[in-house]
Amino acid sequence: MAAFVDRVVVHVAAGNGGHGVASIHREKFKPLGGPDGGNGGNGGDVVLEVDPNVHTLLDFHHHPHQKAGNGRPGAGSNRHGARGEDRVLRVPPGTVVSTPDGRVIADLVGAGTRVVLAHGGKGGLGNAALANPRRKAPGFALLGEPGETLDAVIELKSIADVGLVGFPSAGKSSLIAAMSAARPKIADYPFTTLVPNLGVVRAGDTVFTMADVPGLIPGASEGRGLGLEFLRHIERCAVLVHVVDMATMEPGRDPESDIEALQHELAQYREDLVDRLRVAVLNKIDVPDARELVDLVREPLEARGLEVFPVSAATGEGLRELGFALARAVEEHRAALPEPEPVRVTLTPRAVDDSGFTVERDPDDEGAFTVRGVKPERWVRQTDFTNDEAVGFLADRLNRLGVEDALQEAGAQEGDTIVIGDVAFDFVPTLPAGTLSAEETAGLGGRGTDSRIDAPHRVRAEERLAAKRARRVPYELTETWTDDDLPEDDE
Repeated sequence: MAAFVDRVVVHVAAGNGGHGVASIHREKFKPLGGPDGGNGGNGGDVVLEVDPNVHTLLDFHHHPHQKAGNGRPGAGSNRHGARGEDRVLRVPPGTVVSTPDGRVIADLVGAGTRVVLAHGGKGGLGNAALANPRRKAPGFALLGEPGETLDAVIELKSIADVGLVGFPSAGKSSLIAAMSAARPKIADYPFTTLVPNLGVVRAGDTVFTMADVPGLIPGASEGRGLGLEFLRHIERCAVLVHVVDMATMEPGRDPESDIEALQHELAQYREDLVDRLRVAVLNKIDVPDARELVDLVREPLEARGLEVFPVSAATGEGLRELGFALARAVEEHRAALPEPEPVRVTLTPRAVDDSGFTVERDPDDEGAFTVRGVKPERWVRQTDFTNDEAVGFLADRLNRLGVEDALQEAGAQEGDTIVIGDVAFDFVPTLPAGTLSAEETAGLGGRGTDSRIDAPHRVRAEERLAAKRARRVPYELTETWTDDDLPEDDE
């Protein structure tokens, strides 16, 4: 028997971006082939998609950890890494996604509706993409960003036009079986229905859905029985119908007290649900004793503002009139709904004085500052701090963005601690690469230069021949050797 799960906590992780690669083109007779490192691929997203063929969250109950694919790293010869595969989680219509603290992320209604729950990390750039006229052959590449991770609460709130509520064994499942093609489990013991059942009803030209909620009992809003677990399934219903068991033999129960108890539980859960309780169905009038009670019960129920319909789910008596009454109520609700507003794309330009980051002084440390911003934090995550040239590139980017000027304006002194993301630095003002002469940058490691490419032009054949002749030293006999000049024999 398939289980029904309508609330789960999932731990999702988007894919990490692939690292860029630092590579130099190598080919015979091309000693200075230039950088050819490819970019890393972006990580895959975790996506929620509404699928009408899915009716439960059981898959996520058994597999709460969901992860998208990682992006592939780049390679030489300008080969870029592949993008990570998205992880698509299919959920039923009426699914609400929220954070553990209750903040709603998305309310998914309508087949095909999609929302990105966690975005994949951005792939790092290879050294071919980082090359420019000043940095002709970068010896570094950017790292891929990690993907987003979060815990999400996924709840299923069934979408039904009419919701049947009432005490256990009141005949709610029998009523759905008699009015639609649904075939729920039916038995004569309490809490037979353990999951909400959904049926489609046609009354004339109106088609609406009807759902029954497992039996409510006093104290359901506080966790007794099964009511609290499934009350969320009637939040979206346009009309609530109280199914009254007219043939109950339990002492201390009567139709009016049942409705009072039900209204109290609905008000405890959500106050506005009481206004949707508009119809009372007096079920099981095929029992002789129950039919005799109809006239006694009708008047006090109508005084409460309820439409009363005596029916028998077993024989079908009164079901036609009930169906058309519910259809009218559903049509009135649909007509009262506001028309959907057209989708408008709103473009919000960035403010002129928006620098893209903020600088804050640490209240607990006079010599510490925190830099927050999308760009600075992303650049720090993508930097390989084992590579001096990559660290210099980061310093140049932060300087061009205006971070150093903002820190100095905030009162930062050389040697102060600067925190960006998860990394802490010692504040040392720098100069952007390319602004110093070769002699001045010699002591700084020559950042932004490449001695191989800055070498003179290729030597021509005529110049090589002239240099070869210049290296030759002609042998000239300047003296005549005699026997006396020869070294004496050891003997």
